[in-house]
Amino acid sequence: MNQPNRAAVTTSTLYIVPTPIGNLGDITQRALDVLSHVDLIAAEDTRHTGLLLQHFAINARLFALHDHNEQQKADQLISKLQQGLSIALVSDAGTPLINDPGYHLVNQCRKNGIKVVPLPGACAAITALSAAGLPSDRFCYEGFLPAKTKSRQDCLRDLAQEPRTLIFYESTHRLLDSLADMVTVWGEARYVVLARELTKTWETIQGMPVGELLNWVREDENRRKGEMVLIVEGYQKPQEDHFAPEVLRTLAILQKELPLKKAAAVTAEIYGVKKNALYKHVIAQNEAEQDQ
Repeated sequence: MNQPNRAAVTTSTLYIVPTPIGNLGDITQRALDVLSHVDLIAAEDTRHTGLLLQHFAINARLFALHDHNEQQKADQLISKLQQGLSIALVSDAGTPLINDPGYHLVNQCRKNGIKVVPLPGACAAITALSAAGLPSDRFCYEGFLPAKTKSRQDCLRDLAQEPRTLIFYESTHRLLDSLADMVTVWGEARYVVLARELTKTWETIQGMPVGELLNWVREDENRRKGEMVLIVEGYQKPQEDHFAPEVLRTLAILQKELPLKKAAAVTAEIYGVKKNALYKHVIAQNEAEQDQ
């Protein structure tokens, strides 16, 4: 395998360079080499990127390229590339274009025959998925949910029967609303993993049925602070229940004294059944009765 000590930066080339999502130690040596040797760095926020470059003692020319000016500024960068300059594209954190600027520039590069070289590196969606404990062989990245309630609920309804694991980014001020809408549209039993502040000091990865997760987040304001990713269990076609009558009778008796989650756990332990399946069975029954 060819593993050069320094990246070979070539002329008239756009490099897509991921940057750390929190821990600066996650930057790759190749990324540092490219950032050190390109003629120009196109950055989502030049001040933010300037601090990153300063940390690694890299001196470079910066060019602002963000959501509000990309279509206008892309032509200037295309012209520079055609003149022989090498350019690195970075976002504030993670891999450019993944919910960050860069699509228009890369699209124009491809149309103009300009070489685009992607570097592998940090991405919050993939980092969260790797630790979620949900199926990762097939997944669907959805970015941010819509800001308005109706549009958000419509989007969730469209995804209600998506069998692949779903990945969303979410903001601090909309997390509770999004979780509440998931409960409204999907019910309380859909399993969701909240991954926040990945690679940072207060990294938290918590998974539970979405109804419980909503209550868990409400309990502590700190649990809805920072950068967040939601990993959602894909739709599973309901199967016929095979719980013996005595299992359901015991569960009904325990529910008179215990919360549903605890009652399901105790019943599952007594009869050797899966507590999550039993829990989902009761939730589904309750929802069916409400719909009648």
